[in-house]
Amino acid sequence: MNQELLRVGEAVKALNVSIWTIYRTYCHIKGEKKEKTKLALFSTSQVYVVFIAIVSCISFSNVQAFGQATDIVTNTSISTSASNDNQEMPDSSNSSENSFFTLGEVVITGFATGPLKSQDVLTSVDILGADVVETQNVDYTWQLFRQAPGVMTTNFNQGGTSGEFSFRGFNGEGEINAIKLLIDGIPSNTNSGDMEYLDMIFPLDIQSIEIIRGTNDARYGLHNIAGNANVFTRTGGNYTKARISYGSFGTVDVQASSGFEADGFSQNYFAAYRESDGYRDHSDLSRYTFAGKWFYSPPNSNYKIGLIARLYESEADSPGYLTFDESRSRPKKSPSFSNFDGTERKMKTVSGHFDVDMTSNLFFSLKSYVNKFDRTRFVQFFSTSSQQERVTDELQYGAIATLTYRPQFPWFDDFVLEGGFDFQQQENESIRYSGNQRRRQALTRNQEFDFLIYGGFLQAVIKPVHWLKLVPAVRIDSADGDLVNRPTDSTTNSTVLDLNDYDAIWQPKFSAVITPIEGYSLYGNWGRTFQVGIGAGAYQNGRELEPSTNEGWEMGVKLSPLKWMEGRIAYWEQTADDEVRRLFTGSGDSENIGETKRRGFDAQLRANPINPLSIWAAFSWQEGIITTPGPTESGNKNNEIDHIPDYVVSGGIDYQITPDFRGSFSVFAQGDYFLDRANSTRQFGDYYLLNLGLFYQINKYVGFDFQVINLTDKYYEYVWNAGNTLHSPGDGRGFYGALTVEFDVFNNIL
Repeated sequence: MNQELLRVGEAVKALNVSIWTIYRTYCHIKGEKKEKTKLALFSTSQVYVVFIAIVSCISFSNVQAFGQATDIVTNTSISTSASNDNQEMPDSSNSSENSFFTLGEVVITGFATGPLKSQDVLTSVDILGADVVETQNVDYTWQLFRQAPGVMTTNFNQGGTSGEFSFRGFNGEGEINAIKLLIDGIPSNTNSGDMEYLDMIFPLDIQSIEIIRGTNDARYGLHNIAGNANVFTRTGGNYTKARISYGSFGTVDVQASSGFEADGFSQNYFAAYRESDGYRDHSDLSRYTFAGKWFYSPPNSNYKIGLIARLYESEADSPGYLTFDESRSRPKKSPSFSNFDGTERKMKTVSGHFDVDMTSNLFFSLKSYVNKFDRTRFVQFFSTSSQQERVTDELQYGAIATLTYRPQFPWFDDFVLEGGFDFQQQENESIRYSGNQRRRQALTRNQEFDFLIYGGFLQAVIKPVHWLKLVPAVRIDSADGDLVNRPTDSTTNSTVLDLNDYDAIWQPKFSAVITPIEGYSLYGNWGRTFQVGIGAGAYQNGRELEPSTNEGWEMGVKLSPLKWMEGRIAYWEQTADDEVRRLFTGSGDSENIGETKRRGFDAQLRANPINPLSIWAAFSWQEGIITTPGPTESGNKNNEIDHIPDYVVSGGIDYQITPDFRGSFSVFAQGDYFLDRANSTRQFGDYYLLNLGLFYQINKYVGFDFQVINLTDKYYEYVWNAGNTLHSPGDGRGFYGALTVEFDVFNNIL
């Protein structure tokens, strides 16, 4: 036990040294002003670290081995792998005391331990299992979210700027990116909130996808305006799996994944490559990724430490936008002035993971990370304008620490207390050139800016009786930074802008669920989230923009009237004051569009009426209204917010025709939307997509599948308004065949 304590102490010491090194380097770069600001921050974080260090010295006697939980009834040891989040996802069908809705198979092992999980958030939470996403044929990973209930997708179909997903009445235009993205628990948005890091993950490497909609999740701050999405990848296990597919538009996709685990040490490797000629002219793409994951937990130990590293590169042409007449007569066309448009991206991420069971009821988790994002985009929107070269370089580093206390109180059915602290430092550059056919002509933007966001939360799960669960929580965030407008071809002097004075941003939250009858739960929540400016819009450029606070609530019921049927119905509202949107004028600045109100209704169903048949369906109605216009938009009162479809529908049917042969049919549909906040044009954007899949397991190791995407060859498009409407048609009908091979190399070697 002393040796185990020594190893834990050495690991904690090493992590503390790493954090202190980052801090000293940062202070050296930023000068005296930033030193004072950073010292104020770290005076708080140092107290937190000291507290953790004191708790670490608690006696480790009677500590269970890491990843073990004791069943009180049988007093038997059950493996839970506490640090491996993607093996702790609960199946909503196994309990009526949460608001989860699960599609597909999700691996569950043992009892809850370690940090609180998302089933305790008590809002609309959806889980997509690996079997739902791993065989999907998609050019970009955001397209997988069409399988998720209540999620809308925005398909720009412009190569590297391909599209995004969103929900709760927020569109995917990029003016507001309201969804926080995490990959294996690591924050993965760019400064603007875009989700381009998601493209590093290919379907075969995904263990599960967790989507949380609402304002009451206290664990995350920045970009967590309407909720968050966490993508968990495969870790641990002994397996080798490869998938090769070929299909329409010259599409070739190769993915390979392997895992090796023995004596507490696991290694996972993943590599993938995809290329396509694209449905439209001038829409070639090629992208590849590599990931390595290494975790170590010695036998009979109480801690686990790990490292994840990823590398991604892509190059894609952009087909540009068409007029209305062109989009209907020649949807595959690319205008000649877009012949040199395209995007090149390079992304690298490294993250460290440390989890320790300090005592039988005290758990500590620390994640640290470095994200590097480089993108160069060439784009020309009109024949009369020049081409733009947009260069974005971003460096992010940060850490997330969580301490969870699970005492045993005889007068409570359950009680958990959890606190956390996190920070993220960004060092960013945004540079633009005007040009012609990728030849630079003039430097038009030259911005360098740093952004520091830090915050903490405290929440409790209280079950005074078995049929009632209460989750009070509070979160506080603050930010700092400055922006330098460096000289361009039209300016000679640099200007320095301080960050807007956002002060401490308080976010109280509360959730509850009542289960009066087994199989029926009534849940509700209320919470506050926040939005700050992005890019130059976060800094004092002649005026200060206050943080926009969003307050939302939800009431829902989760029910299981029959053993083979489960459903969830919910109504929600979310209001925002001083909503801030990014301007697409080239300045990088933002504007205040006023007060807004979003509301909606969600209904979801999952059923297995007979053994070979599985059905799921989801319907979401939503609207976004400008209730009090901003100072420059007085005419927009009670207008609809642009690019928000009034409904989103998704569903699917799976039928196991024989033990080895399965058929699948799915649908995704959405309503139309206005193109601007003035609601000055007709509405566009409504469509539906039907997909068909046939899956045959040839033998134990080899499977074959055939898929038809957009079965009816339905025309659909993305549209925006620039005086005249501009249209980007989506892909037509496509046919794809794939071969999947899976076996256990490790056991075969032995």
